[in-house]
Amino acid sequence: MRTFRIPFASLTRTLTLLLSFCLALGFLGALAPGARAAADPVKPDGRSAKAANAAKSAPRSTEAAERRKDSARDARADASKRPPVTTAGEPTAAARPQSLAAAATCNTSDFTGRSGSALVTAIKSASVDCVNSLFSLQGNDAKLAFNESQMVTVANALRSVSANYPGDDSTSATQIVLYLRAGYYVQWYNPDVVGSYGSALKSAIEGGLDAFFAAPHSQDVNDANGATLSEAVTLIDSAAENARYLNVVKRLLNGYNSSYDASWYMRAAVNNTYTVLWRGHQNSDFPPAVQADPSVLDALQSFASRNNAMLGGDNGYLVSNAGREMARFLQYPALQAKLRPMVKGLLDQSSITGRTSALWVGLAEMTDGYDKANCAYYGTCDLANRLKAAVLTVNYTCSPSIRIVAQALTADQLNTACTSLKGQDAYFHSVVKDNGPVANDNNTTIEVVVFHSSTDYQTYAGLIYDMSTDNGGMYLEGDPSAVGNQPRFVAYEAEWVRPDFQIWNLNHEYTHYLDGRFDMAGDFDAGMVTPTVWWVEGFAEYVSYSYRNVEYTDAITQAGLHTYPLSTLFDTTYQNTDQTRTYNWGYLAVRYMLQSHRADMDAVLAKYRAGDWNGARTILKTTIGTRYDADFNAWLTTCNAGNCGAPTTPGAPECTGADTRQLDQNCRRSNAAATTGNYAYFYLYVPAGTAKLTIATAGGTGNADLYYKSGGWATTGSYTAKSATAGNTETITVNNPPAGWNYISLYAQQGFAGTSVTTSY
Repeated sequence: MRTFRIPFASLTRTLTLLLSFCLALGFLGALAPGARAAADPVKPDGRSAKAANAAKSAPRSTEAAERRKDSARDARADASKRPPVTTAGEPTAAARPQSLAAAATCNTSDFTGRSGSALVTAIKSASVDCVNSLFSLQGNDAKLAFNESQMVTVANALRSVSANYPGDDSTSATQIVLYLRAGYYVQWYNPDVVGSYGSALKSAIEGGLDAFFAAPHSQDVNDANGATLSEAVTLIDSAAENARYLNVVKRLLNGYNSSYDASWYMRAAVNNTYTVLWRGHQNSDFPPAVQADPSVLDALQSFASRNNAMLGGDNGYLVSNAGREMARFLQYPALQAKLRPMVKGLLDQSSITGRTSALWVGLAEMTDGYDKANCAYYGTCDLANRLKAAVLTVNYTCSPSIRIVAQALTADQLNTACTSLKGQDAYFHSVVKDNGPVANDNNTTIEVVVFHSSTDYQTYAGLIYDMSTDNGGMYLEGDPSAVGNQPRFVAYEAEWVRPDFQIWNLNHEYTHYLDGRFDMAGDFDAGMVTPTVWWVEGFAEYVSYSYRNVEYTDAITQAGLHTYPLSTLFDTTYQNTDQTRTYNWGYLAVRYMLQSHRADMDAVLAKYRAGDWNGARTILKTTIGTRYDADFNAWLTTCNAGNCGAPTTPGAPECTGADTRQLDQNCRRSNAAATTGNYAYFYLYVPAGTAKLTIATAGGTGNADLYYKSGGWATTGSYTAKSATAGNTETITVNNPPAGWNYISLYAQQGFAGTSVTTSY
C-alpha cells in the first residue's frame, strides 16, 4: 500500500465535525466550501485534512445533511462519505453537538432513565438539537438509551405518528426518526455495549418506515416535509433496509422537478437516496432485489439525462451522483447488458472537461473499476493518464527541487506560488535547525499539483492520483528510500477568495514535505509507530501561519478554553483526535515548545531524525511528562489575551545600520546579550502614519524581558509597554506609535545571550 503523510481524525463521530471537515472539500460554490459568506468560509481547520481510508468497513450512514459523494472507489471507499454544507443563504441540517452539554436543557437521563411511552414523550418533547446530541452517547448511557427494547419502542412510535403525519414536525416525527438514526449509529460503533439488534427491531422499523412513506404528506414538496423526509431516507440505510425501499428511491428520483429548487431539504432527501444505493451493495439482499427489478437503473438514467442542464450549477452534484450510482451496478454481470448502452449514452452527453465533467468522470470511474475490458466501447481507456493530460496542462519548473503541475495557473500566479515556496525553505531550516536530509531520504524534488478549484479537485484528483479527496489537500510521500520515488502534494485554488489568489494549504502541505525530508526518518508509517501527530500537523500549522505572518485566530480562541494539558497533546493520534485537537491544539503545543523549551524540542527532533521513535516518546512522556502542564496552561491564558510570544519572524534580515543598536523596518539584530540586572539597548525611527509597530524577541539563553518607551530609553522603572514572561520569547504591539525615535530595552532578569530582537511595521 502506498504510504503518504496524512492525518486521519476520527471524523465520523458527529455531524458537526463532519460538516466542518467538509469545508475543506469544495462542494459547489456553496460550501463545502459552502456558503462563502464568512470571511474565511471554508476554513476546515484541518487545513491539511488529508484523510486516510478507514480500515474498517463502513458504518451505516450517519449524515443528516445534503450529501455529495466523493470519488472514492466503491468497496475501497472511506467509511463515511462526507456531506457538504449548503449553498449560500440556505439552511444547514441540524448539526449534532459533540456533547450533551452543547444542547441546552438536554439531559441524558431524559432518555436513559425512561422506557415505553415515557421515553417516547421525552423524545417528542426534546429539540432536534438535543436528539442530535445523542449520537455521541457511550458506555452505559448508550446501552440504556439504545438497547433493542428501547429502539423497538421508538420504531413503533414512528408507525404511530406516521398514521396521521401532517407533513411537518408538529407531531415530532423528525425527533423520532433522528433518535432511531442515533441508535443505529451508536450501536454500530458500540455493539458489545449496546447489544445486538435482531428480528424484533427489524419488524418494528419496517412497520414504522412503511407507515411513514405511505403517509400522503410524506410526498409534499416543501421544507417542512423535507426536513423529516431527508432524515427518513437516511434511516433506510441506517437500518440496512436498502432493498425494501427501492420504491422510495425511485419515487424521489422520478418525482424530481423544478419545484424542488425552492427546498434545500427536498434536494437533501433526493441526494440521500444515493446513500441508500451506495450502501446497499454491502447488503446481501440488495443486488438480487435490483436484478429482479432493475427499474431503479432506469430512474437513475432518466434523472441524469433530463437534468443535464443542472451540471455545472449549484445542484449539479445531484446529476453526477445519479450517473455514478447507476454505473456502479456494472459490477454485476447480470446487469451489464442493460447498463452498458445506458452508461455510454450518458458519457456521450458529457465530456471529460467543462460543465459536464463531473458526470463524465463519475461514469468513467465506474467503467474503469467494473468493466475495464470494454473501455474502448466507452472511450475510457487509460483513464488516469487521459485525465491528467486533459486537465493538468501547465508545467512549471520553480527551482531544481520544486516543479508545479497545474490546471490553470497564470504566469503571475505561478511566480507568486513559486516565490512563496522557495522563501519557505530558508524559514523552515531556520526554525528546525537541521543538518540536512535524514538518512536514506531520496525525495530530492517535490511535485506541487494545483487544481483550479475545490470542485475540480473533487472531480479529478481521486482518479488521477488514487487518493481520497474528502479533504483540503494531501501530501503523498511515497517511499523516500526508493530511488526515483516522486513525492507530491495535491492542492487546489481557493476559488471562494477570488479575485484574490490563494492555493489552499500551500504552505502547510509544503511543510509536510520538508518535515518528512529533514525531520522524520523513513516514511509516514514509520513516523506513526508512536504518537507524533501533535508535531506533524501542529508544526505544519505553525510554519504555515508564522511564515506568512498571519495570526491563527482559531487556535488563539481555543487557547482560552484550556481544553487539553500539554502532556495529553503528546498522545494525539489520528484515531483519538478531531479537527480542533489535531490542528488548533497541535499548533499551540508546537508553538509553546519551540518558544519556551527549545532545548527539549531539539532533543526530540534529534530522535525523530534518527528514527528513534521510542526515544522521542520517552523524552515527551517521561523526561517532560506533566512538568510543563501548569506553565502551558498559564501560557494559554496569556496567548488568548493577545500575547502568545513571537514565533520566528519570516525572513527578517539583519538590520544594516552602522550602530548595532539601531533597528529599522522589518529587520532584526541577532546575538543580543546582557548580564543579570543589566540592559541591552536599541532604538528605531518610526515614520508618521504608522498604524502598528511590533517588537519581538526570541532565542538564546537566560531570561530577557522586553521594554518599550516612546520618549526616551526604556527601563524597568520607566516604560510605555513591557513583556516579561519566562524565557526570551517576548512581544509588544504598539498601535499608532508616535512618529520619531522609539526606544527598546532587553532587561536581564537572568543573564542572557544569543537573543534576537525584531521590529516590524
